[in-house]
Amino acid sequence: MRYLPLTDDDRRPWLEAVAAWIDNQRAQSRSGIITCSALTRAYRAVIVGHRPEVRLVYLRGSFELISRRLAQRRGHFMPASLLKSQFDALEEPGPGENPLTVDIGPAPDQITSEIIMRLNLQPASG
Repeated sequence: MRYLPLTDDDRRPWLEAVAAWIDNQRAQSRSGIITCSALTRAYRAVIVGHRPEVRLVYLRGSFELISRRLAQRRGHFMPASLLKSQFDALEEPGPGENPLTVDIGPAPDQITSEIIMRLNLQPASG
């Protein structure tokens, strides 16, 4: 199967919908979490924009680590063959974006605990 990459024009309505969801949450004084690749500064500018209370969490991992994990997935929509293009397009967040950068080497529960601690959040009860 051949995959055609999305263009910036293809992505724009989706990015604007994500930003609108964020603004709706903010208007209701509700928090939320959005997960997406947002590989470029331009994409993140639409999502985060001039929203000082929105925080970018950048999960950093090497190509090799992510490639290994991707190879272990079953039934995921993204084929491993697209990983290189994702890394090629990636613009790592810079200091001006105030990212919370977290290494994805540890286990998922350790990553989650680190994010919660560094954002100074209370863990969800459940």
